Amino acid sequence: MKAVGIVVEYNPFHNGHLYHVQQTRKKTKADCLIAVMSSSFTQRGEPAIAPKWERARMALAGGVDLVVELPYPFAVQTAERFAHGAVSILDALFCEQLCFGSEHGDVEAFIQTARLLIDEKERHNEKIKHYMHQGMSYAKAYALALYDIGHDALDISQPNNILGLHYVKAIIEQQSDIKPETIQRIVAHYHDASLPANDDIASATSIRRFLQSGHEDVARYVPHPTFETLQTYRHTYTTWHDWDKYFPVLKYRLLTMEVDEIRQIAEVEEGIEHRLKKAIVHATSFHDFLSAVKTKRYTWTRLQRICTHVLTNVTKKEMAKAHEKKRATYIRPLAMNETGRAYLQTVKKKTTLPIVTNVKHIQHDPVYHIEKKATQAYMCILPEPLWTEALRNEYATPPLR
Repeated sequence: MKAVGIVVEYNPFHNGHLYHVQQTRKKTKADCLIAVMSSSFTQRGEPAIAPKWERARMALAGGVDLVVELPYPFAVQTAERFAHGAVSILDALFCEQLCFGSEHGDVEAFIQTARLLIDEKERHNEKIKHYMHQGMSYAKAYALALYDIGHDALDISQPNNILGLHYVKAIIEQQSDIKPETIQRIVAHYHDASLPANDDIASATSIRRFLQSGHEDVARYVPHPTFETLQTYRHTYTTWHDWDKYFPVLKYRLLTMEVDEIRQIAEVEEGIEHRLKKAIVHATSFHDFLSAVKTKRYTWTRLQRICTHVLTNVTKKEMAKAHEKKRATYIRPLAMNETGRAYLQTVKKKTTLPIVTNVKHIQHDPVYHIEKKATQAYMCILPEPLWTEALRNEYATPPLR
């Protein structure tokens, strides 16, 4: 079977994702479509609106054959580390292609830009340092530095373009045989905050905001199985997962931590720990807190990731240990249909990574150590006995079929 990989968060799975799945199959002639999916928290440092098991269920219903987990040490990271983790898993599963959504739509531009970044690495890094010394954020400095070294064909201010670029760069740097391909995004933009009135494709951001505001009728913008899964989860567990729900826990953590303790948390640099400690005393909401801490140098996304690391108590030392190999250390299937199961059977004896269906077998893995802490933190907003039940399910649930 020809396996093709996609990298996803499905937060939640919507009609735009369905289009991507369908177009990927059409464009690549995939026999087995494999999705590497972020677990409990997303790349931008946000809690996923529903747990990974529910989102994996949506993916299966939407046409994905096999869903595997992208663990927290790669999922809640910069685009570069996020991409390296995802590509390493797809490579270990012998995917022939990786097909990503992008605003640009032409894969050659991604390949050319990735090769330029690799060939001009030192020059690019010097340019980044130059712009960051002027007080710019890393993302802004990165984009300007790329323009300076002679490339303006790819707009990396667009979120899916920057992720796609790093997928291609990771493929080259890992010397993978995976061939990149892209599908151009249609209609909704990644950051669109409101649901469109005249279309059935909306951004995941706008769908989440609508749900979190107390509304439930998103049936127009998501496949029916997604709608049913979301409704069942909300009615069973009584809540969505968003930063407002976790803010009291975050505030407790920061108030009771010493500045030196905050300094040890992953991604905390350049004295930001002092701003975090000062702002949390007066903040009454997550939005107010981040607004008080944010500077030109620290983007909202970077601050959200730092807050996620505080919430999950992930330190720089732990993250460095998890990234020693710069690649994933195991493959954890979350859901599969018969095609996915058959494909997994054909590769499990050949892959270089262990395929884990029972987490007891990876208890001492530094990547899973962080993933376990993240899962425990993610479930903490649930009322008892649902909290304990959700934790039990995390360790007892086999891959969904």
